[in-house]
Amino acid sequence: MTQALHTEFDDIAALRAALAERRVSARELAQSALSAIDAARDLNAFVQVDAELTLAQADAADAALARGDAAGPLAGVPIAHKDVFVTRGWRTTAASKMLANYVSPFDATVVERLHTAGAVSLGKLNCDEFAMGSSNENSAFGPTRNPWDTRAVPGGSSGGSAAAVAAGLVIGATGTDTGGSIRQPASLCGVSGIKPTYGTVSRYGMIAYGSSLDQGGPMARSARDLVELLDPMTGFDERDSTSATHCHGEVNAPGRVRSAFDAARRDGSAPLAGLRIGVPREFFGAGLASDVAQAIDAALGQLEALGAVRVEVSLPRTELSIPAYYVIATAEASSNLSRYDAVRFGHRAAQYTDIADMTARSRAEGFGAEVQRRILTGTYVLSHGYYDAYYLQAQRIRRLIAQDFQGVLGSQCDVIAGPACPTVAWNLGEKSDDPIAMYLADIYTLAVNLAGLPALSMPVGFGQGENARRPVGLQLIGTYFDEGRLLATADAYQQATDWHRRRPEHQA
Repeated sequence: MTQALHTEFDDIAALRAALAERRVSARELAQSALSAIDAARDLNAFVQVDAELTLAQADAADAALARGDAAGPLAGVPIAHKDVFVTRGWRTTAASKMLANYVSPFDATVVERLHTAGAVSLGKLNCDEFAMGSSNENSAFGPTRNPWDTRAVPGGSSGGSAAAVAAGLVIGATGTDTGGSIRQPASLCGVSGIKPTYGTVSRYGMIAYGSSLDQGGPMARSARDLVELLDPMTGFDERDSTSATHCHGEVNAPGRVRSAFDAARRDGSAPLAGLRIGVPREFFGAGLASDVAQAIDAALGQLEALGAVRVEVSLPRTELSIPAYYVIATAEASSNLSRYDAVRFGHRAAQYTDIADMTARSRAEGFGAEVQRRILTGTYVLSHGYYDAYYLQAQRIRRLIAQDFQGVLGSQCDVIAGPACPTVAWNLGEKSDDPIAMYLADIYTLAVNLAGLPALSMPVGFGQGENARRPVGLQLIGTYFDEGRLLATADAYQQATDWHRRRPEHQA
């Protein structure tokens, strides 16, 4: 298979040095990556590639590098965007027939900031329709396949992003996380991914699913590469009403994540000395697969060998996160997706009798089954007579879940650790007829979004037996705006292990 040139470099820092020294050009990197993407079409990770747009960005990066101080920190670095970030030039479809031909007149803030930093976009990545799903099987473009085992799902909703990074098609990618949609596919594809604190990354230009839950973030092989990508993505945006202005007293601006990461890093044989890692007993119940439990326990042992102290903690309302999340998220989805009425933009049915019929038919044709299911659920819980019983009650539970986290973070531990997903990747089609089983795959990630906390997933091993080539991810959860410490903890682990360097046979 065609090999992407950037895979010859250990990380973004090494690639940046090679670009600065002109040992490789942005155009060469882009051309080799485009060839690799074409050779890996069976993965279905990309929904759109435009070589002309990509090479124009690469040439601009080469020109900036030639000028020296004009180049941004990611000049020439090949990435790609999840297809829920609107982009000029490329279509933005949210993997839905509803937006099959939509081209945005502007860039999302995340896209704009990474472009300003010099990154070269290779295209748009597959995902679950409107980011609703846990397996990337809900895409109107068909499912993405897991590079480690193409019979398996890559996770969702950012499955295309995780698969593209794992297969070496890109060195990094953007994703979004509403209930685990960065961390869960990162776990199932053996890559690293972080969901930052709610409000640190602008949601402007990110197609909304659940507005109080959605948060953008990067996916890459290592924690160090996550720092490189997340740092320019962060910062206050006046166009986003949910954007945070300050973080722990510091202005929310590019540079904050890198500064916090550098401050949290420690050298020596015990870089995590004194770090208290809370392990929730609720994360290790009957629903956790034994092979995942063993890999997680081994990873916790490695963290202890690096100086950390393991502390048992309790998050007693973990199980309530599933019903609370699916009430709140579907309610917000019902509201957000009401804008797709076939009047201003989006799919319009060919035949209808009046405006109401046009909207109804267009939505029935344009939205997939899972999106329709969530819209109907959300409309129900917001309806008269059920709003207090369901939606308000879910919001009360949400506050109690956040209090559970704050009751242990800081007082009992510095970081919480546990599995990102209760199993390794399952086979394509295995859970398609059982949406409840699919929802349960997010049991360890949903509460983080409800509380608005930062969390990441990193690879720590593989399953056993017939799952021996399917990765396992460890989730680290921190207190608000503590991305630097999470990334430094992950980096210390990755400097002592090589799980993040393992590559699947289906490698570009």
